[in-house]
Amino acid sequence: MATYLEFEKKLQEIEQELEAAKARGDTAAIEILEKDLQKEVAKTYKNLSDYQKLQLARHPDRPYALDYVRLIMHDAYEIHGDRCFRDDPAIICYLGYVDGQKTMLIGEQKGRGTKNKLKRNFGMPHPEGYRKALRAAKLAEKFGIPILMLIDTPGAYPGVGAEERGQSEAIARNLYEFSKLRVPTVSIVIGEGGSGGALAIGVADRLAMMRYSVFSVISPEGCAAILWNDPAKVEQATKALKITAEDLKELGLIDDIIEEPLIGAHRDKESAAKLVKEYYLSAVKELEALDTDERLKRRYEKLMSMGRFKE
Repeated sequence: MATYLEFEKKLQEIEQELEAAKARGDTAAIEILEKDLQKEVAKTYKNLSDYQKLQLARHPDRPYALDYVRLIMHDAYEIHGDRCFRDDPAIICYLGYVDGQKTMLIGEQKGRGTKNKLKRNFGMPHPEGYRKALRAAKLAEKFGIPILMLIDTPGAYPGVGAEERGQSEAIARNLYEFSKLRVPTVSIVIGEGGSGGALAIGVADRLAMMRYSVFSVISPEGCAAILWNDPAKVEQATKALKITAEDLKELGLIDDIIEEPLIGAHRDKESAAKLVKEYYLSAVKELEALDTDERLKRRYEKLMSMGRFKE
């Protein structure tokens, strides 16, 4: 059963009426309701606020990393463990093919349903997850395989065990090592990109965001709590943080925006996956046309040019 957000209630009503019309075979009503639905979709999704985009980025029906693995990869083989402590299910690593292009896919997986959410720790990796990602990336580098990274996490897990095992060191190590990888790297924010947990697999030749995804240094809830000590100011914090794809593209912090279906990736997973696949293959083709040293130089220059200030 589809999940509807508060601002999608009108869509829900029309879709329910449409289902009822189809059940009774009312052709005239079906035609009218389908037109009404198209109008309502355009009206609802073309004027979304930043907070509504945040809600879509966190939508429980939104495709997760494993959905993209199933939809765009074939002959995929999962890589487990960091060879130091354990296998972290919040990070997935798959070696396989995307339309014939050999690919190492690294993604953050949130999980659906209580059991899976607990298994995946709600998409919040421990340090061993980031070390597994680095191991997979180094393996890809060894065999000259491009890397696709899918970002979708509220943030790195802040628990005592994670800190004891070096959470900050694991993230910092990834930032350093991923900046030097000699293979093409493409990173895409498919949902929620939270803090260092997202940055740990966000250093790449190309960093893109899905239209309804977000990328932030802190969650809007955390920002509202710190600045105003008022959870009711989440919408204000969301707008102030500039976390949408449009804002970050304008600020020069991401390279591209992937146009997901107007109604959202959660309503059309196949089309969203196709767009991700096409973007990745196009980016890899462009990157592989460059000399390795030139590609590394451009990556370094891009990273060093980030950040602006004025007095």
